[in-house]
Amino acid sequence: MRRVRYTSPGGPLFVEDVPVPRPGPGELLMRCAAVGVTLPVVRKVTEAAEPIALGGEVAGEVVAVGDGAGRFRAGDRVTGLCFGHGYADYAVLHEAMASPVPEYASYVDAVTLVRSGLVALGALRAARPEPGEAVLVTAAASGVGHLAVQLARALGAGRVVGAVSDAGKADFVRSLGADETVVYGDDGWGAPVDCVLDAVGGDRLSPALAALAPGGRLVAYSSGGGTLQAYDLLVGGKSAIGFQLGLVARREPERYETWRRELWELFETGAVRPVVHGEFALEDAAAAHALIEARGNRGKVVLRP
Repeated sequence: MRRVRYTSPGGPLFVEDVPVPRPGPGELLMRCAAVGVTLPVVRKVTEAAEPIALGGEVAGEVVAVGDGAGRFRAGDRVTGLCFGHGYADYAVLHEAMASPVPEYASYVDAVTLVRSGLVALGALRAARPEPGEAVLVTAAASGVGHLAVQLARALGAGRVVGAVSDAGKADFVRSLGADETVVYGDDGWGAPVDCVLDAVGGDRLSPALAALAPGGRLVAYSSGGGTLQAYDLLVGGKSAIGFQLGLVARREPERYETWRRELWELFETGAVRPVVHGEFALEDAAAAHALIEARGNRGKVVLRP
């Protein structure tokens, strides 16, 4: 089978031929039909001291089941999170990290919606918006952000603002249901909002906090880091909340499953529509990474083995 790998920090990425892996205890072997490319993985390639396995979001058909795995069988359509090599024709993932793909959805729909949508929905739930409150989403054109904009609108936000890296993304974000868009370099981000969902971090944290009305809540779910001053929280009675989906999956699997079902219901009714910016062959994985690194995508970037 083909697999994308790299051997030194920063790449380059290349395709190699390797044997098809075998699933271990509690694992599934999947024939990959779609693989999601995410900013955290792109950052690890460029920043990690040692090469990593290119894993992440995968969707496809189960072809073999390891000992002790009983939730799925060969032929089932699943999506999930692969911690090993996922940029490949076949991938192994633990069945606890897998979930079924409904017949009315494609594999690309699944890999675009589920993991990114769970992050977006979880961050929104962590912000605890009241009906009619205003929500601002940073990285609003990204794989997670474009779903967060739609979810905020679908779940009752009175005003939705999308923050983007350049004005060329404004029309796309408005097409998702945003009432307004702002660009990171703008002086101020418009009228204050009640909640900010921040996927950027770094030097964008301070303006994100400043965009909040008194008593507002900022939810940070970025891998980009950054710091806030306690005084900036105190003077406005504002809150900063960290959200990490993996903690919910491990500690509250029932809530995780409830969110997953809610996402599919919203998809089936058309309230949320995952958008794919582009589909790339495995051999073009480097181009997919470059697109995300340049913040050029509008929606999800997907590899198609």
